[in-house]
Amino acid sequence: MTKTVKCAVPAGDRCGEGSVWHDLEQALYWVDINRFLIHRFDPATENVRTWQFAEPVTALNLTADPNVLLVAFASRIALWKPSTNAIQREIYRVPTSPRMRCNDARVDPRGSLWMGTMLNNVGPDGEDLELDWKDGVLYRIDPDGQVSEWKRNIGIANTVAWSPDASTFYFADTPANVIYAYDYDISTGAISRERPFLTNQPGRPDGSVTDAEGYLWNARPGDGSVVRISPAGVITERVPLPCSRPTTCIFGGPDLRTLFIASIRSEHRLSGSIFSLQTEVPGLPPTRFGAKTATAMTPPRPCQPHPKRHAPTGSRTQPDAPTAGKAARRR
Repeated sequence: MTKTVKCAVPAGDRCGEGSVWHDLEQALYWVDINRFLIHRFDPATENVRTWQFAEPVTALNLTADPNVLLVAFASRIALWKPSTNAIQREIYRVPTSPRMRCNDARVDPRGSLWMGTMLNNVGPDGEDLELDWKDGVLYRIDPDGQVSEWKRNIGIANTVAWSPDASTFYFADTPANVIYAYDYDISTGAISRERPFLTNQPGRPDGSVTDAEGYLWNARPGDGSVVRISPAGVITERVPLPCSRPTTCIFGGPDLRTLFIASIRSEHRLSGSIFSLQTEVPGLPPTRFGAKTATAMTPPRPCQPHPKRHAPTGSRTQPDAPTAGKAARRR
């Protein structure tokens, strides 16, 4: 059945990204990386509110406090309160900034943040910089401040998602045109047994989200589509979009059956908008930094972690960011 794609918000974003659905507010938050903005959309009233910042903003997540969002900026991760537009606390600072910046970031069922870095391709005025994609790192940042590395030599880190039973973790390297699957140990937050999940399909893999049946919805810039991928790694549905460069997607709405899709401004009239479509299968409830989901309280499956650990950051008793960065560079 052909799905109807609507333009939910004609935002005109240079690079719309990093969306999260706030279930308690029934509102969509997302960012425009190149214009250093956070947007909020209320579907009931169709009102949009926007905040501006001093550096690029790349991704948003909910926290255990419903009034506070976890924000990935280019150089750091911080807690931000929209009602007062105040940064409450810095959680982590990228030790390789400004050469590297944060990109995609999502919270796992245990309440930890997984964030991937990439070479900083955004200039001081939001201009795009041409770079050779390399040196990205996948980090896990725990609520207690512990930071660990799980993958290196990434081109552009995208897709941070988990299966409904939290047994599988998905991660993509966009220039390599591959989405990986990993075993995920919910008792420790460790990932292992990397293997290709989807490779060499039209376009490139950007952001993703899983639905309640365990299918992965993936935005495909270059192909102008979102695709639904089975747990076996087979594309079962492709939805064309009125833009060439969709970036990420998230489920929202009262029943979590609305898929919101962010995009990059290009030659298409509505590019840079938030698009939406209705799905038969709902998405999963949102995760929150610092809070375990119901899935995370189920009995664990064994897994062997071998991460590179950093010292905690974000508290007065912890080493500063340059110390953590020096440890990372020795690897």
